[in-house]
Amino acid sequence: MNLNIVDDKLQIEFTFKEQLLAVRLNKLWEISLAHIEQVTTAEPQSNWRELRAPGSFVPGVIKAGTYYTNRGKEFWYVNRETNYLTIELRDESYKRIILTIDNNESWQQRLAQIIAVQ
Repeated sequence: MNLNIVDDKLQIEFTFKEQLLAVRLNKLWEISLAHIEQVTTAEPQSNWRELRAPGSFVPGVIKAGTYYTNRGKEFWYVNRETNYLTIELRDESYKRIILTIDNNESWQQRLAQIIAVQ
C-alpha cells in the first residue's frame, strides 16, 4: 500500500492483493486532510465484539476490511507488523482507519503537522 498527499487529500493506494483481502472495490481511497482529527502510532485496541463486514481475518496474521465497533465504523488493514498508523476521522463514513505501514512514524509526524495548522 502507498500513501501520498495530493492537494488537500490523503491518498491510500491499495495493491490488488490488499483490495481482495479487504474487499475494497476501489484501488485509490482519498480522504480530505481537513477531516483528519488525530494520528497515532500506538497499538489500537481490538476485541471480539467487532463485526466484520466485509473483510478478512486470520488471528495473528491479518485483519483487513470494514469493522463495526462500539467506536463506530472502522477500516483495518493490519498484519503481523507492529508499525501501526491510526487515523481518526470526522465527517467521513469511517471513524478510524488503522493500517500497518513501514514508515508509520514518518507519516504520523507529517499528518500531525498538517492537522496542527488547520
